[in-house]
Amino acid sequence: MNRTGNVLRMRLLIAATLLIVGCEKPVAEDAASPKPAEILQVAGKTMGTRYEVKIASPPSDLASDWELLIDRELRRVNDQMSTYLSTSELSRFNRSESLDWFEVSPETAMVVAAALQISEKTGGAFDVTVGPLVNLWSFGPQRHEKTLPSQAAIDEAASATGYQSLHVRTDPPALRKDKAALQVDLSSIAKGHGVDRIVDLLVGLGCDNVFVNIGGEIRAVGDKGKDRPWRAGVERPDEATTVLLFPVAVENEAIATSGDYRNFFEIDGKRYSHTIDPRTGRPVVHSMASVSVVAANCMLADAWATALNVLGPEEGPPIAVAESLDAYLLERIDGQFRPHPTGRFEQWSKPPVTPQD
Repeated sequence: MNRTGNVLRMRLLIAATLLIVGCEKPVAEDAASPKPAEILQVAGKTMGTRYEVKIASPPSDLASDWELLIDRELRRVNDQMSTYLSTSELSRFNRSESLDWFEVSPETAMVVAAALQISEKTGGAFDVTVGPLVNLWSFGPQRHEKTLPSQAAIDEAASATGYQSLHVRTDPPALRKDKAALQVDLSSIAKGHGVDRIVDLLVGLGCDNVFVNIGGEIRAVGDKGKDRPWRAGVERPDEATTVLLFPVAVENEAIATSGDYRNFFEIDGKRYSHTIDPRTGRPVVHSMASVSVVAANCMLADAWATALNVLGPEEGPPIAVAESLDAYLLERIDGQFRPHPTGRFEQWSKPPVTPQD
């Protein structure tokens, strides 16, 4: 990651997506001020969440169908990597019981290759073959009544997992599995990859200033005019409210957050997070509340945020340091939040905050 010239001042994740389509023209502060930058905006649904795209100072020759091009690219991502779309190439690979190479798109092969690298670096804490366990705990496409699975059911599902049994090649692009029942779930990395695809699309159309947000995974290029940076940040991990903790100016980088506070269920007063530890076959039980990661691209930020969230407050920070990650790990202890910043986040860390702050 090129750290020179990147200015980040961490505060609050912009969690609410603007549901605006069209053109935004901010009002100048006074009559003598330069004409504010024109900002085009579009938003919609994708990958089970919402997306938002902003283009500041768009080129005069921007393709008139730029919104349709964004929608088409997002559909391509789903057609390749969705586990909810039965016709996607990933769903077809998951249904296949063949142990031979299965042809996929170059994009899917690239994402799986990146995922396997992070699996190796985390000792399997990040594992995209965790799908059977995600489904078993009712957090996947095969949803059912939220009940606690038996240990026998966990063991059976776990026997069909294991990143070591998944192989990828890029030329020609293909996936291969060693177990007929092996499945791949890219939900922990595909949204970030989707963000990168839209950024690359718009830059290819001549846009120099772009902000893309898919479900809270964000990447920005350039600025929004008058040297004003695009802003994102870190959200307080609280399911009841949306409170932003610290703002962040994002310049030519990405930020992604993974947490336990949006997707979970409770049985007998105990919370079961959607974050499954592939090493145990169960939802994580440690005190990590959320992890935010800044990286050169959103695919890596997305995957590493999930990986560090699985690793938790004891294992996560040392690996973040070893991998030179800019990460903000937030631990929940007795109603308070204790930060574990690494990399550049150490410059912006603050005293622990409580939900009452």
